[in-house]
Parts: sequence; structure tokens; C-alpha cells
Amino acid sequence: MFNPAPSRLAQPAILPDFDRPFGLPAFNSVAEAIAAYDGDDAIYVLYPKTIESAAQTFLSGFPGQSVYAVKANPHPAVLKILWSAGMRGFDVASIREIDLVRTTCPDAELYLMHPVKSRRTIRHAYQVGVRHFAFDSMAELGKILVETQDATDLHLHLRLALPAGGSASMPLEGKYGADYDDAIELLRAARPVAAKLGVCFHVGSQCMDPADYIRALPYVHGLLEIAEVQIESLDIGGGFPVAYPGLEPAPTQDYFDRIAKGLKIFGFEYLEIIGEPGRALCGEGGSTLTRVELRKGQDLYLNEGSYGSLFDAAQCAWKYPVKLHRTDEAAKEMEAFRFFGPTCDSMDTMAGPFHLPADTGEGDWIEICHLGAYGQALATRFNGFQSETTVAVLG
Repeated sequence: MFNPAPSRLAQPAILPDFDRPFGLPAFNSVAEAIAAYDGDDAIYVLYPKTIESAAQTFLSGFPGQSVYAVKANPHPAVLKILWSAGMRGFDVASIREIDLVRTTCPDAELYLMHPVKSRRTIRHAYQVGVRHFAFDSMAELGKILVETQDATDLHLHLRLALPAGGSASMPLEGKYGADYDDAIELLRAARPVAAKLGVCFHVGSQCMDPADYIRALPYVHGLLEIAEVQIESLDIGGGFPVAYPGLEPAPTQDYFDRIAKGLKIFGFEYLEIIGEPGRALCGEGGSTLTRVELRKGQDLYLNEGSYGSLFDAAQCAWKYPVKLHRTDEAAKEMEAFRFFGPTCDSMDTMAGPFHLPADTGEGDWIEICHLGAYGQALATRFNGFQSETTVAVLG
């Protein structure tokens, strides 16, 4: 897939195996990666320094323990980068995610925070050392107790359904979470069988208002007072946003400050506080390099689309930042474009608009940025168009 011939690059494009950071082919720039590539698919890029910086922001600023939501990007290199940066907790949802983290970061602490799990998943998780389990119903609590053989070392986390509302771009109400009355009953039922008991919630993905986290806390406080149950932990979930065009959130520190203030106001600061950042850790640390196969007017036909890493660009109409990469100088005038993916499905359309140099055309490479979270993880093999190439760019 890569051609490291010195005649094409001033220096070899691919570093020796022993010098590849996090197991990936490594380049000093996107231009080097493109020059070394002789395949026909898109190229997924990871920026280790960006991911490391995001991890440090949470590890140093979040008022509690940060636990990476593996679903955002489960690539082994991402896990290794985060582990190297100091991340020690990982939120997993399936046997495959459990085994992936156990293999990649053997000493990690795993949190199985999916509220509905198969019995086999529960058994396997407990056998490999998982002690954190989420639940949102009496039936799920019963499954956990049966499949762990009434273990006495469980840290159980009750997932709450928050009242509707908030600023999240992707609200999560409706599928998971116990309502008020059920939560009271579940807290009372779980307390005698849990070595540690906590509650968890999620304000929604890509939360644009830091105050949403504070608005959830009085609900939790009132619930605990009525239930008359003591807890040891509070998991505020994920939802921490990334800056996309048209979606410019407040600085991350504002979220941390609001959360810390709310915890103090409602007397939760003494608890074990957990957060589950996913998008915020890897979103800006990944991108997709896609090649233009054809231009029709203002439509660009690419070798990557909504069945690849551009799902949210199609389904949610997110306008990701874009950059043109070519060896010769591009036009200074910018124009708005629509993207089409490579599949035969006409739904494989990203309306944008995406602003690129006016002379963008066949053979040009476009970097679609901020796809490190969910974009790369959601890519499929539909119609035979898929990328199996991920590289690190160190610059």
C-alpha cells in the first residue's frame, strides 16, 4: 500500500518497525503520507500529539477520574496513545472491546457501562477482572448478580434517565436509563448487594452548554434524598464536545469549572467522580485523506463517503473542516462544494457546503478533519469500499 522508495521522498516514508510510534507507519507531514501511498482507498490519519494533549487536558483539569469511551475510536493505536498519556480507565460495552483493551493495555481498569448486556458478556467481563457494571432495570441487576455468582466486590452504577431538554447535538433520552420512581426502587435494591454503589447519567453527545451538567445534579440530589440511600460514586458520563464549523463550544475548562462548582453546591465533591470523555479525546486527533475521483460542477466524487468515515457529515449534515493537499499551488479563490461517496447508493451524499479552492478537481487529496471520533469507528465495508490504512502524522 505504501511505496517507501527513496526516489519518491527525500527520506524513507515508513519508519522501521522498532521506530513506529504506537505501531503505525509514521510520517512528518500529510504530504509525506500521500506521496508514499500507492493504494486506491482513503487514508485514515491519527495525530498522536493532539490526542495526547487532549488526554492531558482531562487528566489535569477534570474534577475526578477520566475514563475513555472506547466506542469513540477503538483503534489499538488510539488506546496506546491514551495509555502512554496517562489514561488508566476505559469504558467498554462488548466482549470485543473488553478483549481489545485487555490485549492492548493489560493493566487498564475497565468500566462496563452499557446498561443492557448479554449474560455471556457479563460472565466474561467478571472473569477477566471487570468490577464496574452499569444497570437501569431490576432485570439487568438480576442478570449481573446471577452471572457473577453473587459476587461481593461489585461496583454497581445505576444509569438514570434525565428529564428531557438540554443543548446536546445528539440527545440520548429514550433508550436507556431508569425513571424517577424506578430509580428509587433500584437504588434500594442494589445497596445491600454492592460493595460500591453509584449513579451515572449522560447529558447527550456533543453537549454545547456546560450548564447541562449542573442541571442534572439537583435531580440526582433529590432522588438520593427520597431513596435514603448512600452512594460512593457519581459518573457524569460523556458528551464533552469538539469544535466543528457551526458548532463552537465553550472552552473545555469552562465545563470542568461548572462541574466542580455543581459538585460542591450539592455536596457531591466527597464522592468518587467519574467522567467518560470519548469524542473530546480523539475527535480532533484524527482525519480522513480522501481523493477526488471526478468533479461535476460543484459536486466532488470521492473515494470515501457516508458508509466510510463520513457518516455524520451525511446523516447529521455536520460540516467538518477541510483542507486541500496537492503538490502545486491551488487557486486562492474558495468555492462551496458538495461531496458524494464512492458507493452506488445515492444516499451516500454529504451536502456540506465544504469550502475548498475553486480549482479543486480529479486527483486532488482532501483532508477532512476532526474525524478521529466516531467517523473512523463507524466505517463499513459496504460495496467493497473501505480503508484498511491508518497512519500517524507526527508534525
